[in-house]
Amino acid sequence: MTDTSKILTELNDRSREVFRRVVEGYLESGEPVGSRTLTRTMSEKVSAATIRNVMQDLEYLGLLDSPHVSAGRIPTQQGLRMFVDGLLEVTELDAGDREKIDATLGNNRRDVGSMLDRVGSALSGLTAGASLVLAPKHEAPIKHVEFVSLSPDRALVVLVFADGHVENRVFNPPMGQTPSSLREAANFLNAIAEGRTVSELRERFEAEVKKRRQELNDLAREFVETGAAIWENEGDRYERLIVRGRANLLGLESEAEDLERIRNLFDDLERKRDIAEFLELTDEGEGVRIFIGSENKLFSLSGSSLVVSPYMNADRKIIGAVGVIGPTRLNYGRIVPIVDYTAQLVGRLISDRG
Repeated sequence: MTDTSKILTELNDRSREVFRRVVEGYLESGEPVGSRTLTRTMSEKVSAATIRNVMQDLEYLGLLDSPHVSAGRIPTQQGLRMFVDGLLEVTELDAGDREKIDATLGNNRRDVGSMLDRVGSALSGLTAGASLVLAPKHEAPIKHVEFVSLSPDRALVVLVFADGHVENRVFNPPMGQTPSSLREAANFLNAIAEGRTVSELRERFEAEVKKRRQELNDLAREFVETGAAIWENEGDRYERLIVRGRANLLGLESEAEDLERIRNLFDDLERKRDIAEFLELTDEGEGVRIFIGSENKLFSLSGSSLVVSPYMNADRKIIGAVGVIGPTRLNYGRIVPIVDYTAQLVGRLISDRG
C-alpha cells in the first residue's frame, strides 16, 4: 500500500468528503475553495469553522495547501495523486466526443500518417490541451533498397516496402564514393533484406557482413555499414512524434508565474525527441497512465500533467501512444476516457489495416 492510499484509508468520512470537494472544486474553477463554499455542498450540515479545522488537518497531512493567508485551499501534488488514485470518478465517454474522435478516421483509412495527425488535432480540440501522438514504426517487409548519390558528402537511402510504403533518408556517406560502390552496397543489402522487416534485418545485418566480408570491397562495406546505421536514426522517434494544440495552453493561465510555467512547457514540447523516448516507456503496461507534476521529470519545471495510453496492433504488441498534456488541474474524469477510447480506436484501425 502506498503512503497516499494509506492516508486515504485512515481519513474519516467527513475529511474524505472535504478533501474530495476541494479537489473537484479546484479542478473545475482553478480557484482555491473556501470553507463557506463547502458548507453549501457538504452532505451533512456542518459549520464553516468545523470545515476549516478539517482543512487544516488535511494541510498538515500534505494534501492541501493555502496559496494566500485568507484564501481557501487547493490540492498539493500529493493530494492530486491521491485523488486520482483513490477518488477519481471517470465518466462515460460523451457521445459528442465519441463522434468527433470517430470522424478523424476520414475516408482514406490506409493513410495512417494523416489519420494520426487528425487524431492529434481532435484530441487537442476536445481537451483544450496539447496532444501527443507517437506513430508506429513501419514494420512491413522490405522489397527493395537503393542508394542515390546527392553530392560528394551526401547520399540518400531509399527503402521500398512490400505494402508500397517508401522511406527516403539522407546520410553522410564515406569519402570516395563511386557508382560501383553504390551498386555493390545496394546489391548486398537487397540479397539479405528482401522479405524482412527493418527490425529483422538489423538482427541479421552484422552476421551477414562478417560472413560475406570478402565479397565486399572496403568502400562498399563502409557504405553498407553507414547506410544501415541510419535505420537506427536518432531522429526516428522525433519524426514519429506529432504534437498539436500548443496554442491551447496559452489561454489557460494569466498570472506571471503561470505564464512562465507555460513558457517552460513550450520549451519541453520543443524537445520532442525526449518526449518520444518517454512515451515509448508506456510499453511497460496497458491502459491509461497519469503523470502529475514532478512525477514526470520531462515536465517538472512546468508542473504539468500527462494523461497517456499506449495502443497495440493485432498481435497485442504496443506500437505507439496517444496522450494529452496540460496544467495539473486537468479534468481527469473526462480526459481519461477520451484518451483511452482514442488509443483503442487507433489500435483497431492499424490492426485492420495490417
